[in-house]
Amino acid sequence: QVQLVESGGGLVQAGGSLRLSCAASGRTFSSYHMGWFRQAPGKDREFVAGFAWSGGSTYYEDSVKGRFTVSSDNARNTVSLQMNSLKPEDTAVYYCAAGSGATWSGRPAYSYWGRGAQVTVSS
Repeated sequence: QVQLVESGGGLVQAGGSLRLSCAASGRTFSSYHMGWFRQAPGKDREFVAGFAWSGGSTYYEDSVKGRFTVSSDNARNTVSLQMNSLKPEDTAVYYCAAGSGATWSGRPAYSYWGRGAQVTVSS
């Protein structure tokens, strides 16, 4: 059974940093890519960043480029999202996802989803 478990959310002041982690288990993910999405209250779930286990490629949504960084711990099957210079508009529930679809930024590309981690940035 595939499981994605997020950890590391919390409350931080604007300008601060948080690190989210996603522990993946239940299958081999080497041919998959991992995505981070977020959903703010009353808004659609949106793509934030992506990572490919094979080759280590990364992809970021424009509003987080230069502030967020995706990294991996292959031995632990864990992908992390380092979030710096956080802004109140980054407040959302952040979801980890895994999939093999062609379009990294599209929700249909992902087959597996975590339950989410709350990130709150105060002004």
